[in-house]
Formats: sequence, structure tokens, C-alpha cells
Amino acid sequence: MIKLAIIGVGLIGGSLGLALKEKLGDRIYITGLCRTQRSMDNAMQLGAVDLASNDLEKIVGDADIIYLSTPVLQIVPMVEKILPYVKRGAIITDAGSTKQFIWDRLKKILPEGIYYIAGHPMTGREMSGVTAAKADLFKGKAYVIVEDTGAPPEVLERLTSVLRLTEAKFLTLDIAKHDRCASVISHVPHVTAAALVTLLNRSGGDLDSCIKLIGGGFKDTTRIASSNADMWADICMTNGEAIANNLRELQNILGEVIVAIEKKDRAAVHDYFAASKQRRDSLLEAVAFDPN
Repeated sequence: MIKLAIIGVGLIGGSLGLALKEKLGDRIYITGLCRTQRSMDNAMQLGAVDLASNDLEKIVGDADIIYLSTPVLQIVPMVEKILPYVKRGAIITDAGSTKQFIWDRLKKILPEGIYYIAGHPMTGREMSGVTAAKADLFKGKAYVIVEDTGAPPEVLERLTSVLRLTEAKFLTLDIAKHDRCASVISHVPHVTAAALVTLLNRSGGDLDSCIKLIGGGFKDTTRIASSNADMWADICMTNGEAIANNLRELQNILGEVIVAIEKKDRAAVHDYFAASKQRRDSLLEAVAFDPN
């Protein structure tokens, strides 16, 4: 029997539990750490875990795999708390959206015989909490595994053989490239979505009229602004260099568009939209026809 401990049974942790229970049933025993009694009750009732508790020793003491799905800034402090109870040979992995920050700290405190494998499921919803969890949340979505955190190949295979049951699409990246790419395709879009909502809030006397005009375009482009604020504040604090660099590049792009609009350079504005449409359409076509 596989023994899995999930630290933070929310959207991601709860979805992992549901997916693995659906595939393995009684062949996996899942314990879960939740912040509140209500979350514990929900996790148990939904079947995401077999046991929910706030007792660290009960949760991780016999676990083969420990899966951390807390906000990024809570991961290292949580590992420090659980280490006295973690058995030799256990694998610690996480769902954190930034990797270098975590690894720089964990490699200083992990004892020999306890392995850390950095992971990042590229999935989510604008809703949070275990009640938003879905057994198919990972299905077909990219799941990054970072291999350069010192775990031997057989340990890496032991973890991925379990995670593959989520039906995610696994790929490997080095830590630095992961953090740069995550900034471009996830972190900056979240900052930008929040900026669009902030722009609406700053529309002054037009606010009420703007709200009445809201349609699909605004809802689609700002959907992710409804995500968990604690999680995204932590991400910005732990991947700050990449996010700031890409936000500056976004400023440059918007600056170019501003100049073109002010000059009434229709050709430049047209090329801006056309190039973006061509790239996005090609991405959608690639995804639609990806045989994997």
C-alpha cells in the first residue's frame, strides 16, 4: 500500500487525493493536513483523504510521499515542522509555482535519506479550497518535474509512477528555466488580469456605466484575477526577478502600442494584433492536434 500525506488539502491537494483514490482505491492511504476543522470535514466527506488531522506526526509519520500544496512562503517552514516525524526514504514534493526559492532553502536542512523532488502542476481554477477540487483537474495538463534536486533516478521513478495516475502530461525542466517560463505563461498573466480589474476600479465617474457594459471579453481576460491572493502574493515574493523583468518587457510592448496609437499608425497597430492572433492560433492548433 502507498501511504501519501497531503499538506494543504485545498484545490490542488484535494484534486490529487481525489484522482489517486479514484485510480487506486484501498491501495493508497491518504492523510491530509488542513487549516480548519471545516476543511478537515469537507476533505473526508469528499473522499479526498482517508484521515484529516492537524496532528503533524499522524499525518506524515508513516508517509512514503509527502505532497506540499500550501502557498509558496509556507512550504519551507512546514518542512521544518514535519522533518522530526518524516521517516528515512520518504519523498517530499510540492506543487509550488516557484522552485529556486524553495530548493535554495530546503537543500540546507534536508537530512540524508529524505528526498526532495520539485514539481509544479500547471493547472488550477479561479476557485479555491477542497470543495473546488476535481478528480480530473490534472488530466491533460502540463506537470513539470525538476530533476536537479539530488534525488536518484529510482526515487524519481517512484514518485512519478504515482503522479502519472493523474493523467497529467509530464515534462522536465531545470529550475531556472522553470521559474522564467512560469513567469511568462502564468505569473505575469495573473498580475495583468488583476491590473485590468484595478483599471476598472480607477475609472472614476464612469465606473457604474463600465460595470453595466461588462461582457465576455472582460470576464474572460480577468477570470484568473479571482484566484487566491495569498498564493499570488507569495509567488511574486519568491519569483520576483523573473516577474519584474517580464513586466518591464510588457511595459515596453504596451509603450510601443501607445506610440503607434497616438501616431495613428494603423499599419503598426494592425501588425501588433495580427502577429498576436497568428501566434495564439498556432498554439491552439498545436494543442488541439497534439497526439500526446
